[in-house]
Amino acid sequence: MIQTMLIMMAVGLFAGVAGAILGLGGGIIITPVLTLMMGLDIKYAIGASIIAVIATSSGSTIAYLRDDVLNLRVAMFLEIATTIGGISGALLTGVLDPKYLYLLFGALLVFSGWNMWRKLRRGQEVMNNVTADRIATKLKLNGSYFDKSEFKQVDYQVEQVPQGFLVMLGAGLASGMLGIGSGAFKVTAMDTFMKMPLKPSSATSNLMMGVTAAASATVYFFNGSILPNIAVPLALGILVGAVIGSRVMQVLPARVIRIIFIPVILFIGLQMLYKGIIGG
Repeated sequence: MIQTMLIMMAVGLFAGVAGAILGLGGGIIITPVLTLMMGLDIKYAIGASIIAVIATSSGSTIAYLRDDVLNLRVAMFLEIATTIGGISGALLTGVLDPKYLYLLFGALLVFSGWNMWRKLRRGQEVMNNVTADRIATKLKLNGSYFDKSEFKQVDYQVEQVPQGFLVMLGAGLASGMLGIGSGAFKVTAMDTFMKMPLKPSSATSNLMMGVTAAASATVYFFNGSILPNIAVPLALGILVGAVIGSRVMQVLPARVIRIIFIPVILFIGLQMLYKGIIGG
């Protein structure tokens, strides 16, 4: 029993660090480990994953807010789209064929991975000489943060707000219908479409995922999918890992974060394409 708890805490620590750095919530690590390596039923693994997302968000958001890395206005604006999409997706479950969503969003993630590779080769996080987005200006979505790896203040403009909103609407729809986490889509919407730097995108994604997961955690709790002996040590490890990850992310060069993120997002995208091809 103690050995299992220690293993859960170690897994949580790793998931918290990775989730805070990449803005993916840690669920992408938790679910495969619990199901494939420890033989846990997928139902309980998903329940633990929901707790993992909330814990990652809680542990990292405090540091990101204090250091003014995340963009709170963008988070609240895009959360509207995610919520509407999530409710719509839940209502449409069984009406639409899920394989089309798998194919669509798999292709979107592969495109995002390719676009991130282009940014990596260009070596430029913030676009110069851009036209101010009218909606972003009106909603005061543009922001700035202090990059601790480059020791300078970075000012950035948020672009293509409608496109980012639509991607988040679709991400919420996919989450509601397919029961998948949407951390990769949140980062994609901000980094690829809204042209935000990767660090604010990752930090903002962490906050948004916690809000989304908290809304669905009650359902998992009352249907018995959350096992305290699994979720509690995981959450403890994740909280510590998320605090560490939030510190590490800020001192890592954006290039290094992209090098880590691109294979992850390509793997998720190809996995979704495969599920769409074989029928979900």
